[in-house]
Amino acid sequence: MKRRDNICDMADPKRELLRHLVATIDFRSNVSFRDAPESFGNFRLSDDLRTPAEIAGHLGDLMIGSLLLLKGEMRVVDAGDIGWFEAVARFRTALIDLDGFLASDEELAIPIEKLTQGPIADALTHIGQIVMLRRAAGIPVRSEPYFQAEIAAGKA
Repeated sequence: MKRRDNICDMADPKRELLRHLVATIDFRSNVSFRDAPESFGNFRLSDDLRTPAEIAGHLGDLMIGSLLLLKGEMRVVDAGDIGWFEAVARFRTALIDLDGFLASDEELAIPIEKLTQGPIADALTHIGQIVMLRRAAGIPVRSEPYFQAEIAAGKA
């Protein structure tokens, strides 16, 4: 299986754009998770909002669910009650698995647009929530030049 990491050599531009979105999720989540202590996972801004660990668990659910959808399986994925570091590690593994599938020649069972408008967009929203919760918890993330970042598919 040959990975198509160079955007100029792409066989399917939509698939490569989706891989870039997955890499963007990886980069932005790394920024939001970096140096967050385990205790941050339990930070609760209010009773009706998810904790960072719950959001990170849901991010893993989204990426695992995305891979299942691409393979033609529709089912609910739920991390349950897991800690911050475990949720982050599970999410990372799910991102790598998703990108690996996208880098393969396996047929996609659903349109890329559906995946993008659903779980991919949802993941970016939740990463933003983590950033906001970091600030509210008194441990803000440092500023990153997202536009200038070296983001490339297959680098997770």
